[in-house]
Amino acid sequence: MTSPAVTTPRIPEAVHRRRWAILGVLMLSLLIVVLDNSILNVAIKTISTPAPTGLGATQGDLEWAINAYTLVFAGLLFTAGLLGDRIGRKKVLVAGLAVFGIGSALAAESGSPVQLILFRAVMGLGAAFVMPATLAVLMNVFERDEQPKAIGIWAGGVGLAIAIGPITGGVLLDHFWWGSVFLVNVPIVILAIGLMIWLVPDSRDPKPGRIDLVGVGLSIVGLVLLVYGIIKGGQLADFTDPAVLGTIVAGIAVLVGFVLHEKRSDHPSIDISYFKNRVFSAAISSLALVFFALMGVTFFAVFYTQSVRGYSPLQTGLLMLPLAAAQLIFAPRARLVVDRFGVRAVCTGGLLLLAATLAAFTVLEADTPIWILEVIFFLMGTGMAHIMTPASVVIMQALPREKAGSASALSNTFRQVGGALGIAVLGSVLSAAYRSGVEDKLTLLPADVRHTAGESIEATLGVAAELGPRGEPLVAAAHDSFLHAMHITALCGAGVALAGVVVVALFLPGRAPQEPEAAEHKEADPVGAGH
Repeated sequence: MTSPAVTTPRIPEAVHRRRWAILGVLMLSLLIVVLDNSILNVAIKTISTPAPTGLGATQGDLEWAINAYTLVFAGLLFTAGLLGDRIGRKKVLVAGLAVFGIGSALAAESGSPVQLILFRAVMGLGAAFVMPATLAVLMNVFERDEQPKAIGIWAGGVGLAIAIGPITGGVLLDHFWWGSVFLVNVPIVILAIGLMIWLVPDSRDPKPGRIDLVGVGLSIVGLVLLVYGIIKGGQLADFTDPAVLGTIVAGIAVLVGFVLHEKRSDHPSIDISYFKNRVFSAAISSLALVFFALMGVTFFAVFYTQSVRGYSPLQTGLLMLPLAAAQLIFAPRARLVVDRFGVRAVCTGGLLLLAATLAAFTVLEADTPIWILEVIFFLMGTGMAHIMTPASVVIMQALPREKAGSASALSNTFRQVGGALGIAVLGSVLSAAYRSGVEDKLTLLPADVRHTAGESIEATLGVAAELGPRGEPLVAAAHDSFLHAMHITALCGAGVALAGVVVVALFLPGRAPQEPEAAEHKEADPVGAGH
């Protein structure tokens, strides 16, 4: 048996000494990817205004501008994780950052909603190669006993991006054109690539898997069909429309085919056997639900603060600070709460708090004191922080270290799919409920204008502005209909979070699983097992 005196760390000493600097570079890369979506959340109202101020994007266009990025991102994460395992995570990180930077520069110069959607997809392609590699590198430069702390700081980086994004977007939109919210990524990308080349060591899986092109294709097609059907149903305010139903059913059928293919494949994108572990499945599901809520809520909260309350983009960014501040404060410390109360209690409490804050949106009206929204945002961020960190640790420690890319890809795929479905489902509920509420007020408008005016609150307010004083009743009707639609949407989100409470309470362990996991990896990781 090896004595402690001669046990050597698995990680080279030079890498071990600069591990915290490496974590800083990884967080900068993560910051860019998350920052972009949080900036866009503040800019969506500006982009929806007619040219030259914006692109005149409809609510459906806006959902696709967000989801084009998310779907490409989610669809390629497994392939990106495997490529990182095969050719080296550092190479994949640098290449992904470069593609993301090019996509950002092109998106900034978009001349139409269609171009914006296309270039957002290019950004998603780059981001897919950045996100899993950051967590995989983290798992390879930290010993097992430091991994929960490092993952907590990494998760706190998400909160930092959520804080910086809306404020940065608000400042840019106050002084520059809407495209500046994408162009700001370019200098950050250049800095991140330089630091990456200088500091970050390369790593790879000694036994990487083969790329599953059929699986990748099926997953992307299935997700796009499903999300397209949900968004289209919201636009038409009719989910029973044959085209809508057909698209949703086709998407589900393709995704079922994807699962069957993965079960039979000898080199699957997703190892379906991972999901036989109920703890792993519950942790993954809780992460998906957090992002379902986060992306869906920020989508409608921006219209509430700007279109109903009249705040500027910068003011809206500042109003979102409590959401981010809570994640920054609590995400790195959540592991301490887990040590005391266990994973199940912490994640269940986090999801209950998330459900309560979603339901609390129903108290918001056009004249509600704004501090109430601030309290809701802070409590929501607190709940999210106490789900993201423990769930991420459970997921990353459930697989062997050399499979860190696969675990990271799974974790991030479920985050992004959760976010895409949050925007699609909650955005469509919002759109359908809004159209139903405002439709009878649009009868005085010409028939060819009616459909467009009912698509979103911004479209209605745009038509009302053209009518001058005659449009004032339409403004009041738009505000009332939006508030009613927001309340319905928030309750739907709360219902989804409560379903997550049941899953987490039933299947997550009562305490952090590091002891059994450590025993499992004792031979491969003497330092981590012996701490």
